[in-house]
Amino acid sequence: MPGRSRVPRTTAALTAFAATAVLAGCSGGGRAADDDGLPHHGGTLTYAVGADIACADPQQAGNSDELTAARGLADSLTDQDPDTGRIVPWLATRWRIGDRGRSYTFTLRRGVTFSDGGPLDARAVKESFDGVRRLGAKAVQATTYLTGLRRVVVLGPATVRFDFERPNAHFLQAAATPSLAVVSPATSRRSAADRCAKGVVGSGPFVLDRFTPNQRIVQRAREDYAWPSRVAPGTASPSAPTRAHLDRLVLTVVPETRVRVGGLQSGEFDAVAAVPPQDEQTLKATGFPLFARPVPGLVQSLNVNVARPATADPAVRRALQKAIDRDEIVRTVYTPDYRTARSALASTTPHFADVGSYLTTDRAAARSLLDGAGWRPGADGVRAKDGRRLALTAVWFGAGSGPAQSTLELVQQQLKAVGIALTIKTVPLSRALETFRTGGYDLALGNASTADPDILRNYYTPKGLDVVRLGAGPLRDALYAQSADLDQRARARHLRTAQRLLVADAYALPLYESRTVVGVGEKVHGLAFDAASRPLFAHVWLS
Repeated sequence: MPGRSRVPRTTAALTAFAATAVLAGCSGGGRAADDDGLPHHGGTLTYAVGADIACADPQQAGNSDELTAARGLADSLTDQDPDTGRIVPWLATRWRIGDRGRSYTFTLRRGVTFSDGGPLDARAVKESFDGVRRLGAKAVQATTYLTGLRRVVVLGPATVRFDFERPNAHFLQAAATPSLAVVSPATSRRSAADRCAKGVVGSGPFVLDRFTPNQRIVQRAREDYAWPSRVAPGTASPSAPTRAHLDRLVLTVVPETRVRVGGLQSGEFDAVAAVPPQDEQTLKATGFPLFARPVPGLVQSLNVNVARPATADPAVRRALQKAIDRDEIVRTVYTPDYRTARSALASTTPHFADVGSYLTTDRAAARSLLDGAGWRPGADGVRAKDGRRLALTAVWFGAGSGPAQSTLELVQQQLKAVGIALTIKTVPLSRALETFRTGGYDLALGNASTADPDILRNYYTPKGLDVVRLGAGPLRDALYAQSADLDQRARARHLRTAQRLLVADAYALPLYESRTVVGVGEKVHGLAFDAASRPLFAHVWLS
């Protein structure tokens, strides 16, 4: 149906998801206006983030903070309502799905321009998506969204068609992400490195002012912006403003959580990302509201590289699954607002399947599995087999201490209780893709924020990141089948199978469901989240 999503069964999960968003115990959609009841224009908001921002190109962005920074620079063909999950028009006013999901034809909004004045027409859309394919692995998320894309065809000035080799069930949702945002033809022709370093020309509410990689990105409002998404905050009435309320948005990289939180309290920062659990109550008690929302997509998991000698053994993987106490992790490291994982997908993700029966802690069973596989305890308590100790390496991508480090240290103790030694290795986020390619790890801690379950295919199969080195078999078949089935009942069956096999065969060791937690100062109003729980700033204003 033109202009409508073909995924009606996703709405219940995301509606429940939206109901859990909180602001100091209330709605996370915004804060009260000033006495005149109207948002104010002007001012600069400084937002401190924890992850490196190494690239100012949305199509190459590799982490949530990079995607947050890039969202304001370029718009997408569609958008996804964070409350219902429905796919809605943005740069495209309507669309038609043909050939059982092998083709998507979009009619574009008239009058949209890039910030350099050029028209955003069908030819520009084609060049933008052709540019994604030229980027290849450098656009890792965007490229996996376009798996099987044969060609992009210009049918008229405002009509463009995407032809795929096989049905693509997730394309409308993928087209709503910053990774597939439309950039100008001039941008598409530039090199990947140049786009990262100098940013892109897009049609978004902000334009890039200054960018120092891994330090700061400064954006200024585009004065003539007039085509926000229908689900953008502040656009409920025809008279609602479309230009960003802020004059400038500054995202500054501050890896140390204590420095970020201290900077919010001192007034150095107007808002801060990734507020750690131990600081949530302190900030709220001292008058700093928290905008918080559960993260859909992949839960925080330890993902098992089955190409490694020890973890190639299913008995070892299943012993790992049974040795981990998820309730203890949440109780010790996090807060009651966090949920223990019940699958590799978060419960707020469409087509989540509860496979928690495979995630119960049973260390006696873990020891029995290892005994049966020939892993015997040594003098130091660490098991060994054929002269090789059961010593594993877990990587996580970040810097310094924090909840992730504390989580792994607790898992380290839990595994030690069954005779498994765990070494924790911190890897800079900028080297995550290189680490996945080389596979020099036994376990990799990570999650992924997205409002579509196809993230399982992107993360776990050779057509994506291939984090666990998954071979041919029923799991891979189910992951590929769900991405090609527009029948939502059939897709749900494939996804139930995939989630069960991921957990039962212990390719993924799910731990807990992540949350986006943003702390704000008293001057900040109107902060909201997109469907992937990333903050939106186009309609934030300062009192």
